[in-house]
Amino acid sequence: MDPLPLQQKMHTDLEIDLLLEAIYRLSGFDFRQYNRSSISRRIYSRMRMSNIPTISRVLEKVIHENEFLEQLLNDFSINVTEMFRNPSFFKAFRQEVVPYLRNYPEIRIWHAGCSTGEEVYSMAILLQEEGLMDQAVIYATDMNEQVLKKAKKGAFPINKMQAYTKNYMLAGGSHAFSEYYRTDYQYAYFHPSLLKNIIFAQHNLVTDQSFNEFHVIMCRNVLIYFSPELQKQVHHLFSESLSDHGFLCLGDKEALRFEDIISKYKEIIGNEKIFQKIK
Repeated sequence: MDPLPLQQKMHTDLEIDLLLEAIYRLSGFDFRQYNRSSISRRIYSRMRMSNIPTISRVLEKVIHENEFLEQLLNDFSINVTEMFRNPSFFKAFRQEVVPYLRNYPEIRIWHAGCSTGEEVYSMAILLQEEGLMDQAVIYATDMNEQVLKKAKKGAFPINKMQAYTKNYMLAGGSHAFSEYYRTDYQYAYFHPSLLKNIIFAQHNLVTDQSFNEFHVIMCRNVLIYFSPELQKQVHHLFSESLSDHGFLCLGDKEALRFEDIISKYKEIIGNEKIFQKIK
């Protein structure tokens, strides 16, 4: 084996280790156990966009330029979402989980890693149609303050509404989707009434602790970007935060892992990744 490529990889790994350590010390955001290939892609993308030749130069800018650090933090944030994403999940949630929720005088739901809020508004619409929104509180959290600001506005590009309407109907929607928003030439603005029981807050799954006991935790396609060690840490956080018989909802690319975690849940709908915590 040619030692040069191996040596180059070792140098690159060291540079990334130092960069992520610097980001953690300067900002408190810990990406050191994120999936390395995902983080590397975002680093190299920023290098191309900013015409930066080396990772060491990225490190230098992170240390000395606060604006660049904020830019890189936004690059690292995962913001892939849509309304009623994977409609069959929301249909299964409506059919299988909602009957349990009817038994609670107050329903607490945590959307962890909510991004720009599309799935949060989807859940609010679902709960409203099921007559549960008045007794529900949805906590929508993300590590990225910029995407939270967008989420609070409830404004989404109008050119996405056709796809979102299709998702909504496939998810079991019972009204005309257009009833929930008004439009101008550029955006669809969702009705403020959907916001009344939603609390948006910054929360870092890597470094922050549990802040309530929830009946439902939604964290869909976030954990795929974490290392196995970090996934286990976050699963323990979710288990601590979930009430007995509460529901954990994961993404279609995720699964319950680790024996001590699996033993705490029973599978409700396996193909939709909906699990219920057992005593």
